[in-house]
Amino acid sequence: MNAMVDGFGRRIEYLRISVTDKCNLRCVYCMPLEGLDWLRKEEILTYEEIASVIGAMAPMGLRRVRFTGGEPLVRRDLHRLVRMTAEVPGIEDISLSTNAILLAGQAEDLRRAGVKRVNVSLDSLRPDRVDAIARRPDSFEKVMAGLDAAERVGFDPIKLNVVLIRDQNDDEVEDFAELTLDRPWHVRFIEMMPTGANLDLSDGSYLSCQEALDRVRAIDALEPVEGPSGNGPATYYRFPGAPGTIGVITPMSHNFCDRCNRMRLTADGHLRPCLFGDLQTNLRDPLRKGEDLRPLIEETLRIKPERHHLVRGSSAGSGGLVALSQTGG
Repeated sequence: MNAMVDGFGRRIEYLRISVTDKCNLRCVYCMPLEGLDWLRKEEILTYEEIASVIGAMAPMGLRRVRFTGGEPLVRRDLHRLVRMTAEVPGIEDISLSTNAILLAGQAEDLRRAGVKRVNVSLDSLRPDRVDAIARRPDSFEKVMAGLDAAERVGFDPIKLNVVLIRDQNDDEVEDFAELTLDRPWHVRFIEMMPTGANLDLSDGSYLSCQEALDRVRAIDALEPVEGPSGNGPATYYRFPGAPGTIGVITPMSHNFCDRCNRMRLTADGHLRPCLFGDLQTNLRDPLRKGEDLRPLIEETLRIKPERHHLVRGSSAGSGGLVALSQTGG
Protein backbone atom coordinates (compact mmCIF):
# COMPACT_ATOMS: atom_id res chain seq x y z
CA MET A 1 0.00 0.00 0.00
CA ASN A 2 1.25 3.47 -0.83
CA ALA A 3 1.62 5.90 2.06
CA MET A 4 2.21 9.62 2.26
CA VAL A 5 4.88 10.23 4.90
CA ASP A 6 6.24 13.70 5.59
CA GLY A 7 9.77 14.70 6.53
CA PHE A 8 9.11 14.07 10.21
CA GLY A 9 7.81 10.54 9.77
CA ARG A 10 4.12 11.41 10.12
CA ARG A 11 1.77 9.41 7.95
CA ILE A 12 -0.66 11.71 6.15
CA GLU A 13 -3.95 10.03 5.27
CA TYR A 14 -6.53 12.73 5.99
CA LEU A 15 -7.61 15.67 3.81
CA ARG A 16 -9.83 18.53 4.99
CA ILE A 17 -11.54 20.10 1.99
CA SER A 18 -13.04 23.58 2.06
CA VAL A 19 -15.80 23.66 -0.55
CA THR A 20 -16.54 27.38 -0.05
CA ASP A 21 -15.14 30.38 1.78
CA LYS A 22 -18.64 31.74 2.44
CA CYS A 23 -20.59 31.30 5.66
CA ASN A 24 -24.09 32.14 6.82
CA LEU A 25 -22.82 33.13 10.29
CA ARG A 26 -20.28 35.70 11.51
CA CYS A 27 -18.94 34.05 14.66
CA VAL A 28 -16.89 36.50 16.70
CA TYR A 29 -13.75 34.33 16.81
CA CYS A 30 -13.88 33.21 13.17
CA MET A 31 -14.85 35.97 10.75
CA PRO A 32 -15.24 39.77 10.66
CA LEU A 33 -18.80 41.03 10.95
CA GLU A 34 -18.57 42.56 7.47
CA GLY A 35 -17.41 39.27 5.97
CA LEU A 36 -14.44 38.91 3.61
CA ASP A 37 -13.57 39.56 0.00
CA TRP A 38 -15.27 36.40 -1.29
CA LEU A 39 -13.70 34.25 -3.96
CA ARG A 40 -15.18 34.54 -7.44
CA LYS A 41 -17.03 31.54 -8.80
CA GLU A 42 -14.36 30.83 -11.41
CA GLU A 43 -11.69 30.73 -8.70
CA ILE A 44 -13.41 27.97 -6.77
CA LEU A 45 -12.88 24.32 -7.61
CA THR A 46 -15.83 22.54 -9.15
CA TYR A 47 -17.04 19.32 -7.58
CA GLU A 48 -15.49 17.41 -10.46
CA GLU A 49 -12.14 19.11 -9.83
CA ILE A 50 -12.28 18.33 -6.12
CA ALA A 51 -13.04 14.71 -6.94
CA SER A 52 -10.01 14.69 -9.27
CA VAL A 53 -7.73 15.85 -6.45
CA ILE A 54 -9.13 13.16 -4.17
CA GLY A 55 -8.64 10.64 -6.96
CA ALA A 56 -5.01 11.69 -7.32
CA MET A 57 -4.30 11.44 -3.59
CA ALA A 58 -6.10 8.17 -2.83
CA PRO A 59 -3.50 5.97 -4.58
CA MET A 60 -0.84 7.84 -2.58
CA GLY A 61 -2.44 6.89 0.74
CA LEU A 62 -5.37 9.24 1.31
CA ARG A 63 -8.05 7.40 3.27
CA ARG A 64 -10.18 10.01 5.06
CA VAL A 65 -11.92 13.15 3.83
CA ARG A 66 -13.74 15.89 5.74
CA PHE A 67 -15.76 18.62 4.03
CA THR A 68 -15.60 22.07 5.60
CA GLY A 69 -16.04 25.73 4.63
CA GLY A 70 -16.75 28.51 5.42
CA GLU A 71 -19.99 26.66 5.92
CA PRO A 72 -20.04 23.73 3.49
CA LEU A 73 -23.83 23.43 3.39
CA VAL A 74 -24.26 26.85 1.77
CA ARG A 75 -22.82 25.31 -1.40
CA ARG A 76 -25.60 23.74 -3.41
CA ASP A 77 -25.98 19.95 -3.71
CA LEU A 78 -23.03 19.01 -1.53
CA HIS A 79 -24.38 15.46 -1.41
CA ARG A 80 -23.37 15.14 -5.06
CA LEU A 81 -19.70 15.70 -4.18
CA VAL A 82 -20.03 13.30 -1.25
CA ARG A 83 -21.30 10.60 -3.59
CA MET A 84 -18.44 11.22 -6.04
CA THR A 85 -15.97 10.95 -3.16
CA ALA A 86 -17.49 7.72 -1.88
CA GLU A 87 -16.89 6.18 -5.30
CA VAL A 88 -13.11 6.84 -5.19
CA PRO A 89 -11.27 3.57 -4.46
CA GLY A 90 -9.38 3.73 -1.18
CA ILE A 91 -11.52 6.36 0.56
CA GLU A 92 -12.75 4.78 3.78
CA ASP A 93 -14.32 7.63 5.70
CA ILE A 94 -16.22 10.82 4.80
CA SER A 95 -17.21 13.38 7.43
CA LEU A 96 -18.59 16.90 7.66
CA SER A 97 -17.94 19.98 9.80
CA THR A 98 -20.93 22.31 9.92
CA ASN A 99 -22.68 24.97 11.96
CA ALA A 100 -25.85 22.88 11.35
CA ILE A 101 -27.97 25.89 10.36
CA LEU A 102 -28.91 24.11 7.11
CA LEU A 103 -28.37 20.54 8.24
CA ALA A 104 -32.00 19.62 8.94
CA GLY A 105 -32.90 19.92 5.26
CA GLN A 106 -29.81 18.10 3.97
CA ALA A 107 -29.00 15.44 6.56
CA GLU A 108 -30.80 12.56 4.87
CA ASP A 109 -29.26 13.20 1.43
CA LEU A 110 -25.78 13.54 2.94
CA ARG A 111 -26.13 10.33 4.94
CA ARG A 112 -27.32 8.38 1.91
CA ALA A 113 -24.47 9.80 -0.19
CA GLY A 114 -21.83 8.59 2.26
CA VAL A 115 -21.23 11.01 5.14
CA LYS A 116 -20.75 8.88 8.25
CA ARG A 117 -20.29 11.46 11.00
CA VAL A 118 -20.59 15.16 11.72
CA ASN A 119 -18.92 17.82 13.83
CA VAL A 120 -21.28 20.63 14.79
CA SER A 121 -20.18 24.03 16.09
CA LEU A 122 -22.22 25.07 19.13
CA ASP A 123 -20.70 27.65 21.46
CA SER A 124 -23.56 28.04 23.93
CA LEU A 125 -26.69 26.27 25.11
CA ARG A 126 -28.53 29.57 25.51
CA PRO A 127 -30.36 30.92 22.45
CA ASP A 128 -29.48 34.56 23.05
CA ARG A 129 -25.80 33.76 23.45
CA VAL A 130 -25.66 31.61 20.34
CA ASP A 131 -27.21 34.44 18.36
CA ALA A 132 -24.77 36.95 19.89
CA ILE A 133 -21.66 34.86 19.23
CA ALA A 134 -22.84 33.94 15.72
CA ARG A 135 -24.05 37.52 15.12
CA ARG A 136 -27.11 36.17 13.32
CA PRO A 137 -30.66 35.95 14.80
CA ASP A 138 -32.56 32.69 15.34
CA SER A 139 -29.43 30.58 15.00
CA PHE A 140 -29.96 28.40 18.06
CA GLU A 141 -33.25 26.85 16.95
CA LYS A 142 -31.82 25.98 13.54
CA VAL A 143 -28.73 24.37 15.05
CA MET A 144 -30.83 22.24 17.39
CA ALA A 145 -33.07 21.18 14.50
CA GLY A 146 -29.91 20.18 12.65
CA LEU A 147 -28.71 18.12 15.61
CA ASP A 148 -32.08 16.38 15.85
CA ALA A 149 -31.83 15.52 12.15
CA ALA A 150 -28.27 14.26 12.60
CA GLU A 151 -29.45 11.82 15.26
CA ARG A 152 -32.46 10.77 13.23
CA VAL A 153 -30.52 9.82 10.10
CA GLY A 154 -27.84 7.99 12.05
CA PHE A 155 -24.68 10.09 11.90
CA ASP A 156 -22.28 8.51 14.37
CA PRO A 157 -20.41 9.88 16.17
CA ILE A 158 -21.89 13.35 16.65
CA LYS A 159 -19.31 15.78 18.02
CA LEU A 160 -20.05 19.23 19.41
CA ASN A 161 -17.24 21.78 19.01
CA VAL A 162 -17.26 24.48 21.69
CA VAL A 163 -14.77 27.34 21.35
CA LEU A 164 -13.95 28.59 24.83
CA ILE A 165 -14.51 32.35 25.26
CA ARG A 166 -13.95 33.86 28.68
CA ASP A 167 -16.89 35.96 29.89
CA GLN A 168 -19.05 34.83 26.96
CA ASN A 169 -19.57 31.09 27.42
CA ASP A 170 -17.11 29.88 30.06
CA ASP A 171 -19.85 29.66 32.69
CA GLU A 172 -21.48 26.94 30.56
CA VAL A 173 -18.55 24.51 30.65
CA GLU A 174 -20.29 22.37 33.25
CA ASP A 175 -23.59 22.45 31.32
CA PHE A 176 -21.91 21.18 28.18
CA ALA A 177 -20.09 18.46 30.10
CA GLU A 178 -23.33 17.28 31.67
CA LEU A 179 -24.85 16.75 28.22
CA THR A 180 -22.64 13.68 27.96
CA LEU A 181 -24.35 12.10 30.97
CA ASP A 182 -27.58 11.65 28.99
CA ARG A 183 -26.65 11.76 25.30
CA PRO A 184 -24.07 9.82 23.29
CA TRP A 185 -22.59 13.12 22.12
CA HIS A 186 -18.92 14.01 22.24
CA VAL A 187 -18.37 17.54 23.53
CA ARG A 188 -15.00 19.00 22.57
CA PHE A 189 -13.69 22.19 24.18
CA ILE A 190 -11.37 24.11 21.84
CA GLU A 191 -8.89 26.84 22.74
CA MET A 192 -9.33 29.98 20.66
CA MET A 193 -6.66 30.46 17.98
CA PRO A 194 -5.44 33.92 16.86
CA THR A 195 -6.04 35.28 13.36
CA GLY A 196 -5.85 38.80 12.01
CA ALA A 197 -9.51 39.55 12.75
CA ASN A 198 -9.74 38.24 16.32
CA LEU A 199 -6.47 39.26 18.04
CA ASP A 200 -8.04 41.22 20.90
CA LEU A 201 -10.64 38.53 21.55
CA SER A 202 -8.25 35.57 21.30
CA ASP A 203 -5.88 37.26 23.72
CA GLY A 204 -8.15 38.94 26.26
CA SER A 205 -10.86 36.26 26.25
CA TYR A 206 -8.61 33.21 26.05
CA LEU A 207 -9.48 30.28 28.29
CA SER A 208 -7.34 27.16 28.44
CA CYS A 209 -8.76 23.67 28.22
CA GLN A 210 -7.01 22.84 31.47
CA GLU A 211 -9.14 25.40 33.29
CA ALA A 212 -12.25 23.96 31.64
CA LEU A 213 -11.29 20.43 32.72
CA ASP A 214 -10.70 21.60 36.27
CA ARG A 215 -14.27 22.89 36.36
CA VAL A 216 -15.64 19.66 34.88
CA ARG A 217 -13.79 17.53 37.43
CA ALA A 218 -15.67 19.36 40.17
CA ILE A 219 -18.83 17.61 38.89
CA ASP A 220 -17.41 14.09 39.08
CA ALA A 221 -14.26 12.13 38.41
CA LEU A 222 -13.13 11.87 34.79
CA GLU A 223 -11.56 8.77 33.31
CA PRO A 224 -9.33 8.96 30.22
CA VAL A 225 -10.81 7.13 27.24
CA GLU A 226 -9.87 6.54 23.64
CA GLY A 227 -12.82 8.56 22.39
CA PRO A 228 -14.95 8.20 19.26
CA SER A 229 -13.68 7.31 15.82
CA GLY A 230 -12.14 10.14 13.87
CA ASN A 231 -8.98 11.87 12.83
CA GLY A 232 -8.81 14.75 15.24
CA PRO A 233 -6.31 15.89 17.87
CA ALA A 234 -8.66 15.78 20.87
CA THR A 235 -7.83 14.05 24.14
CA TYR A 236 -10.96 12.45 25.60
CA TYR A 237 -12.43 11.77 29.03
CA ARG A 238 -15.67 10.30 30.32
CA PHE A 239 -17.78 10.52 33.44
CA PRO A 240 -18.22 7.01 34.89
CA GLY A 241 -20.98 5.24 32.96
CA ALA A 242 -21.74 8.20 30.69
CA PRO A 243 -22.75 7.50 27.06
CA GLY A 244 -20.86 10.52 25.75
CA THR A 245 -17.35 11.89 26.17
CA ILE A 246 -15.61 15.20 26.88
CA GLY A 247 -12.70 16.13 24.66
CA VAL A 248 -10.15 18.94 24.73
CA ILE A 249 -8.32 20.42 21.75
CA THR A 250 -5.32 22.46 22.87
CA PRO A 251 -3.61 24.25 19.96
CA MET A 252 -2.34 27.01 22.24
CA SER A 253 -1.46 25.40 25.58
CA HIS A 254 -0.21 22.02 24.32
CA ASN A 255 0.25 21.79 20.58
CA PHE A 256 -0.40 18.36 19.07
CA CYS A 257 1.55 18.81 15.85
CA ASP A 258 3.63 15.68 16.44
CA ARG A 259 0.46 13.67 15.73
CA CYS A 260 -0.68 15.62 12.68
CA ASN A 261 -2.01 13.34 9.94
CA ARG A 262 -3.60 15.88 7.61
CA MET A 263 -3.35 18.39 4.84
CA ARG A 264 -5.95 20.91 3.64
CA LEU A 265 -7.41 21.82 0.27
CA THR A 266 -8.75 25.37 0.09
CA ALA A 267 -11.85 26.32 -1.87
CA ASP A 268 -9.68 27.88 -4.57
CA GLY A 269 -7.57 24.78 -4.98
CA HIS A 270 -4.46 25.34 -2.88
CA LEU A 271 -3.06 22.38 -0.98
CA ARG A 272 -1.88 23.50 2.45
CA PRO A 273 0.36 21.30 4.60
CA CYS A 274 -0.69 23.19 7.76
CA LEU A 275 -3.73 25.22 8.79
CA PHE A 276 -1.43 28.09 9.71
CA GLY A 277 1.62 29.59 8.03
CA ASP A 278 1.94 30.63 4.40
CA LEU A 279 2.97 27.35 2.77
CA GLN A 280 0.65 26.16 0.03
CA THR A 281 0.72 24.68 -3.46
CA ASN A 282 -1.54 25.75 -6.31
CA LEU A 283 -3.25 22.60 -7.62
CA ARG A 284 -6.10 24.36 -9.41
CA ASP A 285 -4.19 25.83 -12.33
CA PRO A 286 -2.14 22.68 -13.10
CA LEU A 287 -5.30 20.60 -12.76
CA ARG A 288 -7.11 22.78 -15.28
CA LYS A 289 -4.16 22.39 -17.65
CA GLY A 290 -4.36 18.61 -17.37
CA GLU A 291 -1.02 18.26 -15.59
CA ASP A 292 -0.05 15.42 -13.25
CA LEU A 293 -0.78 16.44 -9.65
CA ARG A 294 1.33 13.79 -7.96
CA PRO A 295 4.66 15.71 -8.04
CA LEU A 296 2.93 18.78 -6.60
CA ILE A 297 1.33 16.74 -3.83
CA GLU A 298 4.67 15.13 -3.03
CA GLU A 299 6.34 18.55 -2.85
CA THR A 300 3.64 19.82 -0.47
CA LEU A 301 4.22 16.77 1.69
CA ARG A 302 7.95 17.52 1.70
CA ILE A 303 7.49 21.10 2.92
CA LYS A 304 5.02 20.25 5.68
CA PRO A 305 6.36 22.02 8.79
CA GLU A 306 7.08 20.28 12.05
CA ARG A 307 4.67 22.48 13.99
CA HIS A 308 2.69 25.70 13.97
CA HIS A 309 3.99 28.86 15.67
CA LEU A 310 0.87 30.51 17.06
CA VAL A 311 1.32 33.11 19.78
CA ARG A 312 -1.47 34.71 21.79
CA GLY A 313 -2.08 38.30 20.76
CA SER A 314 -0.09 38.01 17.53
CA SER A 315 -0.99 37.21 13.95
CA ALA A 316 2.61 36.33 13.08
CA GLY A 317 2.11 32.59 13.32
CA SER A 318 -1.14 32.53 11.35
CA GLY A 319 0.53 33.26 8.03
CA GLY A 320 -1.58 36.31 7.27
CA LEU A 321 -4.96 34.66 7.77
CA VAL A 322 -7.73 37.13 8.49
CA ALA A 323 -10.25 34.41 9.32
CA LEU A 324 -10.21 30.66 9.92
CA SER A 325 -12.87 30.28 7.23
CA GLN A 326 -10.26 31.14 4.59
CA THR A 327 -8.61 27.75 4.95
CA GLY A 328 -11.38 25.57 6.32
CA GLY A 329 -10.54 25.79 10.03
